[in-house]
Amino acid sequence: MSKWFPGRKLSWLRLSVLLIVVAALVGGGVFGWGWWQDQREASEQHPWSDGYVDVTATPSFPFESPGSTGPKNVALAFVVGDPDAACSPAWGGVYGLDEAEQMLDLDRRLARLRNLGGSAMVAFGGQANSDLALECTDHQALTDGYQAVVERYELASIDMDLEGEMLGDRAAVERQARAIQEVQASASDGLDVWLTLPIAPSGLTEDGLAAVRSYLKAGVTVAGVNAMTMNYNSGLDEPLIDTIRGSLVALQGQLRALAQEQGTPIGEATAWSRIGATPMIGQNDVRDEVFTIADARALSTFAAEHGMARLSMWSLNRDRECDANWPDPKQVSDSCSGVDQGDERFSRTLAGERSGAIAQPKPTPQPVDPDHGAAVDDPETSPYPVWNSDAAYPAETKVVWRRNVYEAKWWTQAEQPDEPSESGAQPWRLLGPVLPGEKPIERPKLPEGAYPAWSHATEYRQGDRVIFDGIGYEARWWTKGESPDAALVLPQNSPWRVLSDREVGEVQGGKGAAAETETQSAPE
Repeated sequence: MSKWFPGRKLSWLRLSVLLIVVAALVGGGVFGWGWWQDQREASEQHPWSDGYVDVTATPSFPFESPGSTGPKNVALAFVVGDPDAACSPAWGGVYGLDEAEQMLDLDRRLARLRNLGGSAMVAFGGQANSDLALECTDHQALTDGYQAVVERYELASIDMDLEGEMLGDRAAVERQARAIQEVQASASDGLDVWLTLPIAPSGLTEDGLAAVRSYLKAGVTVAGVNAMTMNYNSGLDEPLIDTIRGSLVALQGQLRALAQEQGTPIGEATAWSRIGATPMIGQNDVRDEVFTIADARALSTFAAEHGMARLSMWSLNRDRECDANWPDPKQVSDSCSGVDQGDERFSRTLAGERSGAIAQPKPTPQPVDPDHGAAVDDPETSPYPVWNSDAAYPAETKVVWRRNVYEAKWWTQAEQPDEPSESGAQPWRLLGPVLPGEKPIERPKLPEGAYPAWSHATEYRQGDRVIFDGIGYEARWWTKGESPDAALVLPQNSPWRVLSDREVGEVQGGKGAAAETETQSAPE
């Protein structure tokens, strides 16, 4: 007599039905628990939108003022290996970390972005330059190179952009992965590592899959894979946005398969939460591929519906219409999109309702200088001359005013940097705060003989350069007998303009580093 059903015989049919019901209940419970776990893990990512900024491009993009330029989150690109010292990091292969501070004011601009509630990551690699790991084979030196960047900019997120020659060099990718694993392991506040990889309509390429496997094998915790949804050159007879969506669906399946390989399977939602997408806004390098504002809107919707963690774009420098002087809209520009945008911005359209931020370290309280209040400027602790109402300032001149650094947009005099201009056009651009421990920055000086000395009797044509009283000048138009120093007082009327520190630095070896320096003094 069965204890389950007292007074009745238990038939094999009833037993079979009971077992099926129990199995279904257990299976449903397991499925429900797995679904809940998947949703919980996916929800740990707070979706955000960012934009890449080409740090070394001219004109310099004001990423430090996110309210007027786009998203508050930026990926600063690209740190690569110094051409003269493969294990030393350099921005675009041109500026070392110290040189970027002096020539680009990168440190203070990043500080201003964060003070305004923005966030940033640094991108290594890129298509045009050589990643540190491509030439640097010394493991410790390579690790130190990456570590120096993470510490210098107090990063909790980095972006490893693997493409071109670097992506095809499996040994270099493995070197990089091992170095990044050590950097990540030593980060006390954690370090998110994003892999940015090219993608085909069918998903990651074989090299891309191998790169992800190399990182996982090295023990790196990969925050996500950011697909470069651009330049497919697929020949598919379909709209670009359809190719993009299809490639992202394929990527999601690949990530689940990779996780299964590692013995750590993940669910649908978790896989989507580890995906980012970076379209090339406007005209792509492939002439038939154009990413429009409508495509941006559609991609934003797709990403929101699928729970993708990250949406980015290449690049914020290009997020505006080209003007009539750009001759061929199919020719890619570094400073405009090549498509009609009107007042719309790709950055805002892609962002949609995303309100998250790139992972950032816990802020470090800055020490208060008891001798200098926030509005008191001391030349001995100011990187640039303190603004003087009697001085005339040519374009690109930098000054300190009330413990902040400003750069002149054009020639200006007697216009206080933090006061609204009577004309409505502010001649000063705020770069960021004076940083703790700063001293006067030494300006690059033209070496003797870099250019011929100015001569009263010589005819000069546009683009000719001369030295006058140790200062470099460039002719704006044909001139003869007009002294270059007039450009310091009335630059709008002078045929000469003063060379910027950046241009002088380029003369000194193309890196912004000067062999001889002199302390900057205020223009007279």
